[in-house]
Amino acid sequence: MQLSEQELVRREKLGKLRELGINPYPADLYPVNHTSKQIKEGFEEGKRVVIAGRLMMIKVQGKASFAQLQDADGKIQVYFNRDEICQGEDKTLYNDIFKKLIDFGDFVGIEGELFVTKVGEKSVRVKNFTLLSKALKPLPLPKEKDGIVYDAFTDPEQRYRQRYADLVVNPQVKDVFVKRTKLFNAMRQFFNDAGYFEVETPVLQPIPGGAAARPFITHHNALDVPLYMRIANELYLKRLIVGGFDGVYEFSKNFRNEGMDRTHNPEFTAMEIYVSYKDYNWMMDFCEQLLEHCAMAVNGTTQATFGDHEVDFKAPYARVTMADSIKHFTGFDITGKTEDEIRQAAIDLGIEVDNTMGKGKLIDEIFGEKCEGNYIQPTFITDYPKEMSPLCKEHRDNPELTERFELMVCGKEIANAYSELNDPIDQRERFEHQLKLAAKGDDEATEFIDYDFLRALEYGMPPTSGMGIGMDRLIMFLTNNQSIQEVLFFPQMRPEKKQVALTDEAKAVLDTLKKAEKLTLADLKLQSGLSNKKWDKSIKELTKNNLAKVEKTEEGLFVEVV
Repeated sequence: MQLSEQELVRREKLGKLRELGINPYPADLYPVNHTSKQIKEGFEEGKRVVIAGRLMMIKVQGKASFAQLQDADGKIQVYFNRDEICQGEDKTLYNDIFKKLIDFGDFVGIEGELFVTKVGEKSVRVKNFTLLSKALKPLPLPKEKDGIVYDAFTDPEQRYRQRYADLVVNPQVKDVFVKRTKLFNAMRQFFNDAGYFEVETPVLQPIPGGAAARPFITHHNALDVPLYMRIANELYLKRLIVGGFDGVYEFSKNFRNEGMDRTHNPEFTAMEIYVSYKDYNWMMDFCEQLLEHCAMAVNGTTQATFGDHEVDFKAPYARVTMADSIKHFTGFDITGKTEDEIRQAAIDLGIEVDNTMGKGKLIDEIFGEKCEGNYIQPTFITDYPKEMSPLCKEHRDNPELTERFELMVCGKEIANAYSELNDPIDQRERFEHQLKLAAKGDDEATEFIDYDFLRALEYGMPPTSGMGIGMDRLIMFLTNNQSIQEVLFFPQMRPEKKQVALTDEAKAVLDTLKKAEKLTLADLKLQSGLSNKKWDKSIKELTKNNLAKVEKTEEGLFVEVV
């Protein structure tokens, strides 16, 4: 493992601390009795406090120093005075330990008293401090000069990989996850107040059911059987309705072995709720009341900003049938049309189709391409064709449709709900039709029949309405984040490239190259501002470590990032 110069220095300091008899990682309880927020809210000059956190932005000024201490609630200024800390002749604690062996990022405990500085800042005058944990790697703190911020920790890939550092140096990131927890708590409270029961269902399943998605597959050695990571929990929750629960819900970790982009992660969180003796009309009312409640709990208002849009989650929401939506935006009426007619309409609309697509998939493509993106304010799209909804009850007024809605916000689906299919014979036929579509090549059709679920339905399931909400996507809307990676603590990432310790000159050249992606060798050298000797050393360092490559073309020598 190659260490940077700063990392080597910190390890030297670690050794010196131990030589002085100081344990840099003590096991003792530290008796914290205040947080930075409590100090500011209940400030009393002269009050004694015990606090702990990371030391940030240390500014040493001879025998007196200022620093910021950052804890879970925020930051507070702390003031170190040599003669306050070292009452006797021995000034080692300040002169040697604090000034020379403590670094920003170290965790310290502080005993002190509150005072206000000459410029009016609430602060803690340190009477004693204890090293609680020595940081061996410097935090990627931004630098500021003349009001301009440099080296901010903003690269998304580094932030997601090192979320622990991201949370420390970018405090606003923490606010997103505080709001995420508020969302879950608000939703849970809403369901509990309604009398519904939170449950847990299996993550490892013998059959991946409840959705059409490619599963992750594992193997149980003792049983010698394949098992599948949950793609949805729907069929298990319905089994509980069969078993006599009137209303059940679950915050479910689901796993789908599919692509990754700004709105999809292989591991995600969904909430599903099922309530007996209800239908999808009731669920629409319930959904809009739920989301209004959640928006207020998270942001204190029903309004939320998402990109360029102002969205209002105040109930009620508009309701539009899928057929009316397609007719409005394309002029084509899907009602009563055959699969061939719908395929031709899709082609005429410039939508790419193939022979594996059945009627439902074709309609879904038309809606997705031509309609979905137009719905900015929360809108219920209702009454989906039967081919699109194998677990949904047939519409009471039109046997070609189902009693289903999806809630659209800013052109994205965040909720999906049905009047649940509880006819076991109809359900079996729908499953069998899905198998035929899968055999035809439709990658969104399910390849499995859950015979145990069919057996459960044969015992009788009452009329039921169910709804699923993508929790990650919902919190994206409530916190104005365009990428799902911003609302997941630890999103899935590609394998990390081996980190190479570079000289400062080589880092500067690489940063210049990254901004341009590709430059002539002469331009890159000119922009680097390095002497010939340092330039030669830096470019060799980058090419040797396979971070940059030089290519000879008819136009000259070019350098680009590998």
